[in-house]
Amino acid sequence: MRDIDLYQILLGLTPPWRVTAVNVIPPSPSEVLGEITVQVEYPSSEKLHCPECEAIVPGYDSRPRRWRHLNTMQWKTFIESDVPRVNCPGHGIKQIRVPWAEDQSRFTALFEAFTIDVLMAVRSKVQAESLTGISWDQVDRVMARAVTRGLDRRKLEEMPYLGIDEKSFGKGHDYASVLCDLTGRRVLDVVPERTKAAAITLFQTIPDPQRAAVKAVAMDMWPNFMDAKAAVLPEAEAVHDKFHVVRELTKAVDTVRKGEHRQLKRDGKPEVLKKTKYLWLKNPENWTDHQRAHFESLKIDALHVGRAWSLKEAFEGFWEYHYAGSARKFFDRWYFWATHSRLPAMIEAARILKRHLPGLLAYCRHRITNAVAEGMNSKIQLIKANARGFRNFGNYRVAILFHCGGLSLYPHGTR
Repeated sequence: MRDIDLYQILLGLTPPWRVTAVNVIPPSPSEVLGEITVQVEYPSSEKLHCPECEAIVPGYDSRPRRWRHLNTMQWKTFIESDVPRVNCPGHGIKQIRVPWAEDQSRFTALFEAFTIDVLMAVRSKVQAESLTGISWDQVDRVMARAVTRGLDRRKLEEMPYLGIDEKSFGKGHDYASVLCDLTGRRVLDVVPERTKAAAITLFQTIPDPQRAAVKAVAMDMWPNFMDAKAAVLPEAEAVHDKFHVVRELTKAVDTVRKGEHRQLKRDGKPEVLKKTKYLWLKNPENWTDHQRAHFESLKIDALHVGRAWSLKEAFEGFWEYHYAGSARKFFDRWYFWATHSRLPAMIEAARILKRHLPGLLAYCRHRITNAVAEGMNSKIQLIKANARGFRNFGNYRVAILFHCGGLSLYPHGTR
């Protein structure tokens, strides 16, 4: 079989496109492998079609183009072609489409698909650069095109439950807001900052028909998220995420512990609460045998932090209710206990929960949490670590959507 016939088959080309030559360029003295260039032609006698409207139109000129293709026996392989341009009365000067690559790409569709596979496997552009043999900037462009392709294809079917959360972007207090589809377990979009305007922008990425189908949004008690939901999704309920509620109560318990530990040290009893921090913060189900024995040796009823911890643990019963009326009665009893505890940190935490009670009671109806968003946060942290941080928010967003967006990333016909 002739080499031109072989590459005609390997590239999947059909008439009028045809391989006219295969050129082998030997390696230079400093290199081990050479290059293969495949010349492809579109005969001048063939009719030309506008890529926009498919109408038969006159030719205008042709431009030489070159695309990186998959290696042949480890030798870099390129496709070269003088691609015709047409003059369409309705769309102007346009280059006709080639069957082996997408518009505006310098890589064949198969090479882009290979690069996407590599990025999925290594999650680092630096590693992908080494494995694909192209530059970091070229890897970056392949990833960006994949995300653009996926967003264009994405069909936002009904999404009854959303989750919005914040994520640290840079050092200090640089935050990003992340919107997740809790049912589809995917990130919908990411915007910089955690302001009301940023959250509104996120919610507005959802088309109107899908917005009307949203029943509830899981979120913490951050006012900007609540205000944004009320502005864009007024019919959806805010469900305050149970994990953030537990975090609020745990923070109050730790405040009590710190204050009591300082007082005990002043009283000459520093050993009472020494090295007990994680006993009060950790879920008892996750205690080690040593931690359990240590906790049982403490006279928690005589300790302020013991009473605070008991209040925190007692609130776990709230999440078991499926009827809001019963949950409200439980909360009222717990609130009375907390506000009469004479523990300022727990009293303040109870008042915060009271102010956000509608969002807590909404959990009874929808049973959703931001566990999906929290799980995505772990993936995002890994992406950030693999990239050794991001200086550019656009790259940060693209990486998140690439790995966590559940998008159809591959060029047409490659998967």
